[in-house]
Amino acid sequence: MALQGKHIVLGITGSIAAYKAAVITRLLIKKGAEVQIVITPSGKEFITPVTLSALSGKPVISEFFAAKDGTWHSHVDLGLWADAMIIAPATASTIAKMAHGVADNLLITTYLSMKAPVFTAPAMDLDMFAHPTTQRNLDILRSDHVRIIEPGIGELASHLEGKGRMEEPERIVSIVEEFFQQSLDLAKKKILITAGPTYERIDPVRFIGNFSSGKMGFALAEACAARGAEVTLIAGPTHLTVSHPGIRRIAVESAGEMYEAALNAFPEADAAILSAAVADYRPEEAATEKIKRTDGNKMTLTLTPNADIAATLGERKKPEQVLIGFALETTNEEENAFRKMEKKHLDFIVLNSLKDSGAGFGYDTNKITIYSKNKDRKSFGLKTKTEAAQDIIDVTLQSLLLKKNVE
Repeated sequence: MALQGKHIVLGITGSIAAYKAAVITRLLIKKGAEVQIVITPSGKEFITPVTLSALSGKPVISEFFAAKDGTWHSHVDLGLWADAMIIAPATASTIAKMAHGVADNLLITTYLSMKAPVFTAPAMDLDMFAHPTTQRNLDILRSDHVRIIEPGIGELASHLEGKGRMEEPERIVSIVEEFFQQSLDLAKKKILITAGPTYERIDPVRFIGNFSSGKMGFALAEACAARGAEVTLIAGPTHLTVSHPGIRRIAVESAGEMYEAALNAFPEADAAILSAAVADYRPEEAATEKIKRTDGNKMTLTLTPNADIAATLGERKKPEQVLIGFALETTNEEENAFRKMEKKHLDFIVLNSLKDSGAGFGYDTNKITIYSKNKDRKSFGLKTKTEAAQDIIDVTLQSLLLKKNVE
């Protein structure tokens, strides 16, 4: 199902057609979507938030601050959370505010912060809809890539009769579903992703590790699954969780465990994205009991190399498979990235540098450059890791689709 696991923001404005938003909510939930409703103050005069909350399973939000406890409703967070925004019904006033950036309510600020596709279903009388001002505003929204859902498909397409009324909920949901169906370019593909750090035990309470949060790998897993892929996510220790049902998570602790899990999953994968920060070394021997401190005495650890996951998968890679690695560098970034790509037989490598502010471990943002094995490169500015994940997929997995087309 194209809407399964999708995050949908449903905006409701002050129109007599607001009751139809309840049907839209029910249909979206039935198709597996998660719905957050944002309603204008005037919208609450036509349908009660209690009804909508019961259908969506979430509190309906309308004001910037919650009335009971003053909780801030972040329109920015909503814009990042959503896979799509539907404004239905959309009055002439709301359409005008959207077109000209009049951010005087939470719905409009959410729209202006939205990173995802926006669908708008106008609802007004015929004269208001046909007025040149409204038509100009709709043209502005179209130029901003807002998808206008109008009634009039088929018999009504040749004239304006009935054009002002809002399209029926079933048709609105169908249009959104069709949009996501067309976006499932990785449908039936199996993608292996490694994420997070690995911990190499010194004793039962201490380990060697790194500062990786796993955020980039988890963003890649969610993005691949949202585009139809069957994802196997092998994750080291992290507090992060996955939400898409198309992701199978395998939790590991050490580099050895990640190595075994990756080797088991790789033969069935169409592509592998190795974003984990895997420890290169582990203690040669891990104590079974906590090592006690001895005053004045130094402790020496003998380290032994871990198996190289990327190199092993590169050696075993079949011609139809795509292998993507990551390089986090501090010096000679490009040179080191190319050397790693060639040595490990990668098709692509994603480079980020600790020198770039906001990139690297722990941040919600990243700044990446993607290199292919024929030395093509594509650089991107600082973006959220969710946005960077889409860039990585767009650039690297096109190779997978091309290989399929050749076959």
